[in-house]
Order: sequence, then C-alpha cells, then structure tokens
Amino acid sequence: MENTFLTAFAASSLAALVTSAGIYVIRHFERWGRENSIYFVCFAAGVLISVSFLHIIPKAFSMNANAPVYLFAGYISLHLFNRFINAFVCEKSSDEQYAIGLVPMVGIGLHSFIDGFIYSITFTVSIFTGFLAATGMVLHEFPEGIITYLLLVRAGFKERVSLLLAFLAAALTTPLGMLVSYPYISQISKPFLGALLAFSAGALVYVGATHLLPQAEREHKKYSLLALGAGVLVAFIIILSKT
Repeated sequence: MENTFLTAFAASSLAALVTSAGIYVIRHFERWGRENSIYFVCFAAGVLISVSFLHIIPKAFSMNANAPVYLFAGYISLHLFNRFINAFVCEKSSDEQYAIGLVPMVGIGLHSFIDGFIYSITFTVSIFTGFLAATGMVLHEFPEGIITYLLLVRAGFKERVSLLLAFLAAALTTPLGMLVSYPYISQISKPFLGALLAFSAGALVYVGATHLLPQAEREHKKYSLLALGAGVLVAFIIILSKT
C-alpha cells in the first residue's frame, strides 16, 4: 500500500513537473513551444484513447457489472463541466481580463485537481493500470501548461504573475488532488473501485477524443498524424508486453 501511494504521488508530481516545463518553454522559447506543442497533444491523445479502450475499460468491466453506466457518467460529466466553464466565460463575465485569463485558469485548475483523483484511482487498482493512464496524462500536461500561461499573458497579466498563477493552477493542483483523494480511494471496496475506474476511463476518453484530437485537427501540422500513431503504437507495445 505504501508503494502504491509513493508511485501515485511520484506520477502526479511528474505531471506537475511536465506542466511546469511547458510553462518554462513557452516563456523562454515561445516560437518552439507554439510550433511543437501540438505533437505532444497528438501523442497524448493516442495513448489515452488506446489505453482506455484496451486496458482500463475492460479492467473496470471485470470489477463492476454496472461499469458501462459509470463509463458514460464519466464522459458526460467532463463534457458538462467543460460546457459550464465555456458558458460562464462567454456569458457571465463582462470583465475582459477576468474572462480571458482567470476563469479559464480556474477551469484548468479544477481539471488538473480531478486528474489527481485519476492517479489515485488507477494506481490503487494496480501499478500497471496507473502507469498506462499516467503515460498519456503526463504528456498532455505539457501543452496544458503552455495554454494556461498564454491565456494569462494575453489577458494582460505580467509575465511573472502569469508564471506563478499558471504553476499554481495547472501544475500544483494535480499532486494536491492525488493527496486529497488517496486516503479515501485506498480503503473502498473492489466493486466501488471498479465504478470509479470506469468513471475515470470515461473522463480519459473525453480528454483524448473530445479535447485533444480537435486541437490537432485545427492545427493541421505536417506530422500530427504520425505523432498520434506513435502514441497508439506505444500504448499497444506496453499493453502487449504485459500480457
């Protein structure tokens, strides 16, 4: 149990580190960050979608007979959460700086906090399941750090303030979410853990297929399809090496 906690905490901390790397790169190497961050998005999407359908969802189905319901709930919940954030940004705020910078930052912070829950859930199921989920999740943190920082800068915040806010919202919240959720998740029954795993899988599918892939389609980068395929291939290799 102690090893599970340490592994989950290490993975969530690595996610925070990768997010911080994204923030650093876009601040100091803006051109490179803008041109190449989409490849991280594509690779992460390939990994997340593949590991969800090939390992995490079957694992959840074997643990809980009602897992399909929780899978759907996870997907639709994240969709509604993002719709709420977008509606709040577009319709509820008259302050341009608040709408462009702070509200998306809060949304990203909540999303990253929930990511911490996923680390707790997947690593509690097994180290291998947690490793598969973390492979895609960690990589998608890099462009998330870039996006958070750029939104704050474009909203008029100073660079140092944007750096600090982006780190607090996008990076620090992930290990914090893991630390908050782990004591509860590590003590629940197997069927309930299966339900949570299915819910997490729905969230991962949403992040990969509905959040990340549309970004790749908008960018039309030359090697984006190759990066997506590489993510799928890496997921296949990891899963097949376990079986």
